Amino acid sequence: MTRHIDDLPERIGLLRDAAAARLVARGVLTGQEEPPLVAAIRAAEPIEDDRSRWDVRPIRELLDEAMRRHPREERAQADAWLAPRLHATLRITRAEAADTGVWNFLALVVGPDYLVWRHLPTRTKDGETPAVTADRFRGLHYKQGFARLWWAAELFRDADDYRPAVVACRNQDVLNTVLRLDIIDHRPTARAVTRLLEQGTVTIGREVNALATAINTAASTLMYDVMAPDDGPDADGLRQWIDDCDLAPPASLDTLPDGPDDGPIPSGSVDTLVKQFEKLFAEAPVRGREAAGTTP
Repeated sequence: MTRHIDDLPERIGLLRDAAAARLVARGVLTGQEEPPLVAAIRAAEPIEDDRSRWDVRPIRELLDEAMRRHPREERAQADAWLAPRLHATLRITRAEAADTGVWNFLALVVGPDYLVWRHLPTRTKDGETPAVTADRFRGLHYKQGFARLWWAAELFRDADDYRPAVVACRNQDVLNTVLRLDIIDHRPTARAVTRLLEQGTVTIGREVNALATAINTAASTLMYDVMAPDDGPDADGLRQWIDDCDLAPPASLDTLPDGPDDGPIPSGSVDTLVKQFEKLFAEAPVRGREAAGTTP
């Protein structure tokens, strides 16, 4: 199935969970059927904001480009390319992003073919027909196919710099495990995790998962926001970025766009947590570490 841009509505709407649930049929999950476009559009509620940040066309063009650039056998690499561009195009607040109606609409109206392309398993057990899990179409923010990319860009960026988010999205265990942790709402914590990835302290999946478990467990006794204070983000900077949506050019396909200029993460706070997380990771059980004779 393929969504053609000329068949789509001009504007994003809100497709509520109950309506979305009726549209996510087995044939949609296997890629053998398209979600009924007319029914989905009729079920959606309009958004009372006529600014370009709710336009469908720029998002659909990004999805087409992501599929064009990445061979299906390397489709996971599309996450790091798409996440910052989706975030820079869909200029919304965290409160707006918490509305599942936005993501249901993108999944079932704008890009169901993208979700099948990105998440359809290549093999299954017992000869079953491969199918995308339903939570990629309608699910929690760290599972739903488009929400998880937007939130990864939002939580791991450093103000207008998306490079840390790209680092995070290149590692599927960060998206699958770290993204769901409440502590990642604290900007220095999120940045410290990507710093450990950048410097090679953690690399493979089991190391990322061990780090996630260690820092999340330690958060019950260590107050990261006290150890590593952060006064941001600046609400005025975010609002200005959103208000400038009609003047902004389309997100570049070859260079990273600029995110909201809402204040950099304090580098001293990040340094403090990097040192703390290195200690926690050194003591964390990592499957295969001792057998391989490696140290973190």
